[in-house]
Amino acid sequence: MASGVTVNDEVIKVFNDMKVRKSSTSDEVKKRKKAVLFCLSEDKKKIIVEEGKQILVGDIGETVDDPYACFVKLLPLDDCRYGLYDATYETKESKKEDLVFIFWAPEGAPLKSKMIYASSKDAIKKKFTGIKHEWQVNGLDDIQDRSTLAEKLGGNVVVSLEGRPL
Repeated sequence: MASGVTVNDEVIKVFNDMKVRKSSTSDEVKKRKKAVLFCLSEDKKKIIVEEGKQILVGDIGETVDDPYACFVKLLPLDDCRYGLYDATYETKESKKEDLVFIFWAPEGAPLKSKMIYASSKDAIKKKFTGIKHEWQVNGLDDIQDRSTLAEKLGGNVVVSLEGRPL
């Protein structure tokens, strides 16, 4: 059942910016988003980009040592979120980058929040055309271990994630 929640245009713009990897200047690359969280607006009618909950490519190496661990720290322990994570990984054959759509619904989140986020998930997913990987996460135990994400991306052929061996 759909919740009637709409997706803010800024959410779609962020997704399109993350999806399209244009060859660009190093300054433009630094402004590219590595990870972003989306939440429901206060009136629960729109999915919006959550203020201050993003990691830019330019932060990696400067203020962010491990983008994946940093992304995990952005997630609230007591509420649901949607996230987009631009995973960089390596298989035995090649280096790859894929966007992962994450539905974060921790066990500690209120039931009402879980219900509205779950019923609104299709609204945001329909806007994110071409996403290959979707992952529903229900707690820190699931997401802290990088090998779980690696499995989502390519099973046992993934040898490293964010430049770190598995």
